[in-house]
Amino acid sequence: MELEFETDYATIVNKLDLIDPVAYAKTRNHIRGAVTYLSPYISRGVISTRQVLEHVLGKGFKIWQIESFVKELCWRDYFQRVAQVKDLNAAIKQEQAPVLNHEISSSILNASTGIEGIDTAIKLLYKSGYMHNHCRMYTASLACNIAKSHWQLPAKWMYYHLLDGDWASNASSWQWVCGANSSKKYYANQENINKYTNTNQSNTFLDKSYEEIETMEIPAELKATQPFEASTNLPQSDVLQVDNQLPTFIYNYYNLDPLWHKDELGNRILLIEPSFFSTYPVSDKCIDFMLALRKNIPTIQVYVGAFSSLAAEYKLDNIYYKEHPLNKGYTGNEEARDWISTGVSGYYPSFFSYWNKLNLRKTYK
Repeated sequence: MELEFETDYATIVNKLDLIDPVAYAKTRNHIRGAVTYLSPYISRGVISTRQVLEHVLGKGFKIWQIESFVKELCWRDYFQRVAQVKDLNAAIKQEQAPVLNHEISSSILNASTGIEGIDTAIKLLYKSGYMHNHCRMYTASLACNIAKSHWQLPAKWMYYHLLDGDWASNASSWQWVCGANSSKKYYANQENINKYTNTNQSNTFLDKSYEEIETMEIPAELKATQPFEASTNLPQSDVLQVDNQLPTFIYNYYNLDPLWHKDELGNRILLIEPSFFSTYPVSDKCIDFMLALRKNIPTIQVYVGAFSSLAAEYKLDNIYYKEHPLNKGYTGNEEARDWISTGVSGYYPSFFSYWNKLNLRKTYK
């Protein structure tokens, strides 16, 4: 499967016209289903969930007709709302149990688990920076519930490679799979994996009933574990040209919106903080993707260093930035992101309580 994510803004916006929300609802669980491939652009803040929703509704659809598609957009907002309140590096609801190691199965890292649908998905992740959502769940279940690894290191491994890496979605989803953010663990057997990944395997360690899988010993294929150590290769800073009489607009890994304050004069700076990428490392492919997307923002300059150092070095006192849970130490004028609903915030213990509170059928009549 060949997969490439273009970075030109006009091309990205044109992808909105290709969305088929009805086909999406019917086929989205299949690896070759009518998924949108927009998640890298949403995660990098190039487009927003609200922008996608309003574009689709502008084609004449009603919320009730495309509820499955709309829910997936709202899941993204929901995880961000959770991250505003909860420390996602800790258990959201209860500790994962049992945990036998804090590493990751070597066969997962090497895409050699013997489960063809999962191994193929991991190889695609390494090659393209993308993994289908169902395959993410399969992989997480294998790592946490079958191999009994603590969720955090495998989650960081996957985040490292994903072009659409979003720590809120990633951490919350891994915790949901392993039971730290849900009432029960998620399992997939071979029949389920075959159905949605177009494989036809049998006699694997997952070719069992769910009752057998939940109680079986760790398969030999997953017993060997190892650490996952990663670092980020950061680019060089530009020699900044700054006008202190103008406002400064701060962009980062989670905000590369070309339309943000588009018609205003100002200093536009892509802030790349080493401390952030030390805590949440990403691959060269992810860095290259970010740097390519920043070209959609005229006059933007790259600064590698701490927010506080940037502000002090260039004597910036009229700074604007978009809110994000991982913007640690930012000061200035914080602006809200483009939420589907600005009126529903705070922590909801389940997505469906959040979804019911949104009441989008009433908002978008």
